[in-house]
Amino acid sequence: MQEALREAIKAFEADEVPVGAVIVYESKIIARAHNQIKTLKDPTAHAEMIAITQAASYLKSERILNTTMYVTLEPCAMCAGALVLARIKKLVFGTKDEKAGACGSVVDLTNNKKLNHKLIVKSGLYEDESRKLLQEFFKLKRKKK
Repeated sequence: MQEALREAIKAFEADEVPVGAVIVYESKIIARAHNQIKTLKDPTAHAEMIAITQAASYLKSERILNTTMYVTLEPCAMCAGALVLARIKKLVFGTKDEKAGACGSVVDLTNNKKLNHKLIVKSGLYEDESRKLLQEFFKLKRKKK
């Protein structure tokens, strides 16, 4: 999770919403990313989506089996859906997203009985650090307005 936080700081420094993600396979980080929505002018350029693409490339498969994603903020519906489709085994996230979280806060796509894959989900790892980084980012945004 420390590496995901480092990625989130990169996003913060690039004036992106500070979310960072890493994917681990066999105790090795195989993907790392941060939000790049504004940078790439792409609404799908969330940290999770970029990391999934990197991991699929590394594993040379559309299925990212036996991996764990660490991400600083609870994934949204788009990202949670991609986690399910990629067959990621475990998700660990820092802080909940009470407005858009799709891993238990608003909805839970990661453990929906109607979907064909379910993830092990753990939350709260580095929760304070993840939340404070997001709060500081939006506090600065409000000041600029």
